[in-house]
Amino acid sequence: MFTGIYVYRVDDKGRIPIPPRFRTDELKKEGIMLRPGTEKCITLYSLSEWKKLADNLTTGPIVPLKMRKLNRAIFSTAFNTDIDGQGRISLPQQLRQYAGIEEEVVIAGTNTYIEIWGKKEWDAEIARCQEEAGQIIETLEPH
Repeated sequence: MFTGIYVYRVDDKGRIPIPPRFRTDELKKEGIMLRPGTEKCITLYSLSEWKKLADNLTTGPIVPLKMRKLNRAIFSTAFNTDIDGQGRISLPQQLRQYAGIEEEVVIAGTNTYIEIWGKKEWDAEIARCQEEAGQIIETLEPH
């Protein structure tokens, strides 16, 4: 389970450190998948989580045309990478641009995957999430 937030700087080669708590044996051995998140962030998956996502997308009751479009949107924009010996990953330029990542990044654990945000975008997003979280929890609690 990935939890917590960590703030780092992007180096001149577009690399960021992965928080030590997130450097699981699975991520180090099998590598990771990066893709544009639904919001303006980069989503990082272990390969096992990525395979679960892929299986769900290819076995669901989706019309073939919509499935092809979904597959293009998700898989053509994904990148496979590894954690280097110093615990860093390289963020592809197109993903950094998509997420508005410049100098500072926030790495957020979000249970089974990790999100990588530009600092400014994260600050705005977490403020919205915290405001809405109470309302969401209220809908989940039994009455």
